Amino acid sequence: MSELINNREVDVPEQTRRQAMLREIIKELHAGKSVEEVKARFEEAVGDVTVEEISAMEHSLMTEEGIPVEEVQRLCSVHTAIFKGSIEQIHRSSKPEEQPGHPVHTFKLENREIERLVNFRLELHADKFKKNASEEIIFKLLEDLSLLLDLDKHYSRKENLLFPYLEKYGIYGPTKVMWGVDDGIRNMIKEAKKALSAYNGDSGQITAALEEIIKEVNEMIFKEENILLPMALDKLTEDEWVRIARESDEIGFCLTAPDQEWIPERAAEPEGADVPAEEGEGLSPQGFIRFETGLLSLHQLETLMNHLPVDLTFIDENDVVRYFSHGKERIFARTKAVIGRTVQNCHPPQSVHVVEKLLADFKAGVKDAEDFWINIKDKFIYIRYFAVRDADGRYMGTLEFTQNIAPIRALEGQKRILSE
Repeated sequence: MSELINNREVDVPEQTRRQAMLREIIKELHAGKSVEEVKARFEEAVGDVTVEEISAMEHSLMTEEGIPVEEVQRLCSVHTAIFKGSIEQIHRSSKPEEQPGHPVHTFKLENREIERLVNFRLELHADKFKKNASEEIIFKLLEDLSLLLDLDKHYSRKENLLFPYLEKYGIYGPTKVMWGVDDGIRNMIKEAKKALSAYNGDSGQITAALEEIIKEVNEMIFKEENILLPMALDKLTEDEWVRIARESDEIGFCLTAPDQEWIPERAAEPEGADVPAEEGEGLSPQGFIRFETGLLSLHQLETLMNHLPVDLTFIDENDVVRYFSHGKERIFARTKAVIGRTVQNCHPPQSVHVVEKLLADFKAGVKDAEDFWINIKDKFIYIRYFAVRDADGRYMGTLEFTQNIAPIRALEGQKRILSE
């Protein structure tokens, strides 16, 4: 993890070029050009820009170009006027993680607020404290640090909602390291508050502590957005992100909150699914389903499916999950949220290509079935996939059939129906 964390040489030449252009435009503004002149050049040369790029640019203006914090703050409203139209367009993204309410979108939204707090307010007040440790500036610093303690919600969601899913995929080291750094930042903020509350005239020690907090908080944002979140996006399924989003409210949000619930796009129900069939043609008005070989009520059919000693999942010809049985002891967890989603979104990204290959073979008629078997603790899981075809051989979908066959493999001898 450490070698990854220390590697800031991210290979993003296009991003670097865009940020360099943005810096030049803002420097021209700083040198006295009008908003209209700069905005015209911006629209012509750069096009759309993300909030992340603006934040990185403003940070570099202070750290690399030497523009004072106060000057960057003065320019903020002008920056916003220039970028407004382009910023609005980023919300049209089709990537789930860039849609409001997605956990990654929320983490980044919070990071922008954290950056504003530490890089503008806290840094400004720390600089003033260094020059004159007045009661007024001490009060402002205490206020800033109290706000910054809201980081606990951001870090807690990461540690208690995101990390468990990463650990499910065998990723333990990075999460433990990052959790330790989170705790260190929490402690630094609390210690700085304590030292300011009992200020004894040693401004150097407090200034050093504040500079360390600003540095560590910014470092953590960099690690989250360049390592942790990309790694999580590569591993977690859409269902897992949905569960994280739904459980986030219980912990709370830092300095801001998503303004809407994230609801992934789902396929519509098949045409005519809500229209009752005529008597004798499938579902009767009394709720019975007529098969070629019998008649069952809907209640009987569902109960029967849930009593089978196997897990069943059916996806239709468009790869959309349409049904799963929910017996007492499912082997692989399913939630109702999967209904209407494509099966590709229900698997970790690194295994999607295997699913795609299997479905392609079924659709092309290359295969009619495929089997897998794995060990999970004391279970021996037999996973079978069947291409479901109609009487004319047309592909209708795929049935997943999962069973723990450990008890069957352990059978020996024989047991007849009359045996005791």
